[in-house]
Amino acid sequence: MKIYNTLTRQKEEFKPIVPGEAHIYACGPTVYNYIHIGNARPICVFDVLRRYLEYRGLRVTYVQNFTDIDDKIIRKANEEGSDYLTVSRRYIEEYKTDAAGLNVRPATIHPLATENMDEIIHIISDLEQKGFAYAAENGDVYFRAMKDPGYGKLSHQPLEDLQAGARIATGEIKEDPMDFALWKASKPGEPSWRSPWGEGRPGWHIECSAMARRYLGETIDIHCGGQDLIFPHHENEIAQSECCNGVPFAHYWMHNGYINVDNRKMSKSLGNFFTVREVAKEYGYEPIRYLMVASHYRSPINYSVGIIEQCRAALERLYNCRDNLRFLLQSAERSEAGQLKEDEQAVRTRLEGYRAAFTKALDDDLNTADALSALFELARDLNSTLTPAGKPSYELCEFALGLYMELAGVLGLLYNDGEKALGEDLAGEIEALIAQRAEARKNKDWATADRIRDELKARRVVLEDTPAGVKWKIEG
Repeated sequence: MKIYNTLTRQKEEFKPIVPGEAHIYACGPTVYNYIHIGNARPICVFDVLRRYLEYRGLRVTYVQNFTDIDDKIIRKANEEGSDYLTVSRRYIEEYKTDAAGLNVRPATIHPLATENMDEIIHIISDLEQKGFAYAAENGDVYFRAMKDPGYGKLSHQPLEDLQAGARIATGEIKEDPMDFALWKASKPGEPSWRSPWGEGRPGWHIECSAMARRYLGETIDIHCGGQDLIFPHHENEIAQSECCNGVPFAHYWMHNGYINVDNRKMSKSLGNFFTVREVAKEYGYEPIRYLMVASHYRSPINYSVGIIEQCRAALERLYNCRDNLRFLLQSAERSEAGQLKEDEQAVRTRLEGYRAAFTKALDDDLNTADALSALFELARDLNSTLTPAGKPSYELCEFALGLYMELAGVLGLLYNDGEKALGEDLAGEIEALIAQRAEARKNKDWATADRIRDELKARRVVLEDTPAGVKWKIEG
C-alpha cells in the first residue's frame, strides 16, 4: 500500500516498523460539544484505513485520544454551572453514540489527557533538562521552538512565514513569539494538577505526544488527523517528541481535506455549522459516512442538502443489490456436488476481478472514491447477471453476497439491517402477514390481499411481487 506522506510530500510504500503490525495515532475531539460534520471526516476516513490494513492481514493498534481538559471545556462548564468532568464525560458518551451511528469502530485505546498527567509531566521535565523548555515567571512552561532545527518540516513553511503569524497572547511570558505552551499555570477556580512548576494543566499539544509514546512507543507508524491540525498542532507534536526522545516521531503523516458547506467554509458565524447529530436526525447516519468516503480523503468535499440526499439515494441502490442477493439466496437450490456449476465458474472469476480493482484503489493512497466505484460496478454486474430467471445456484449466490458485503464492510457501508433491527418476533409477524396475503391472492380474495398490503405499507414495509416470490424491505 502506498501512502501520501505529508512530511515528504510524496507517495511512499507503507513499511511498518514491526512486520505484520501497524501502530496508528489519530487525534480525537475536544469533548465540550457534539461533533460536527467536519469532525466526522477524519473519524470515518481513518476508520477505513484501519479496516483496510486489517483486511490486508495486519494487526492494527489504533489509538484515538479524547482531550478532556481544555479552555473550551472549562468555559462550557462555567456557562452551565457544572465542572469539567461533567462536561467531558457527557460529550465522550455523545461522541460514542455518533461514532456508533457512523459505524466507526472503537479505537483499540481511547486515552484521556487527564489520565496521563504523569507521562505529560515526565516529557516536559525531560525537555527542560535538555534545554528545549523553560519555566516562565508566571508558572507557565514553554517549548523553545527555534531551538529545534527541524521546526516547520511538516507544514513546509519558511520559518519567516511562521514567525510572521506568531504572537504573544495576553498573560503569556515567552522568550520568543514562536514558543508554545507545554504547561499552563492554574488560574483561580480552574482544575489543576501538581507539577514541578506548581499547580497547572497541560498545553494542548503535549498530551498527544505523551499518549502516543505511552501506548505506541517513541516512534509510531502513522499519525493522522485533519488538514487543519498540520500547523501548529502536529508541527508542535513533532518538535517536542523528537527533541525529547531523539528519534523520529512518526514515519507517515496522513491528513484529510476540509469540508465546505454549500461551497463556503463551515463556520458558526456564517450560520452553516452542523453537528453530526443534527444531520443524522434528518437523513440518518449512513449517508454522512457515505459522503466522507465517496471522495479521496485528501480532496476537499462539499456538504449540502442536495448532496446528502444524493448520498442517501446512492446507498439505496447499494442496499437494493444486497437485498436482491439475499432474496435469491432464500430460493436458490444447491447444486448436486455442492459446488458451482461449470458455467458459473467463469462468472465467479469475473466477479473476483472487482475485488482486485477495489484493493488496487485502496492500495493507492486509500482511494476510497475509486474503491466505491468498483463496488457500484460489482452491484451492476450482480443485478444483471444474478436474476430469478437465470436460476443461479445457491453456491454462486452465497459467493456473490459474501464478496459484495466483504467489500462494503471495508468501507464501513451497508451496516443497517432492517430485519435484524426489527427483531425476530416482528420480522416473523411480517412474514406471517405476507404468507396470509399470498394465500388470499391464491384464493382470489383481492380485498384481503390489498388490506394486508396496506397494513404493511402503513408500517413502512414495502412489498415487491416477483416470479420467485415476494420481496420485502423496510422503507426509510
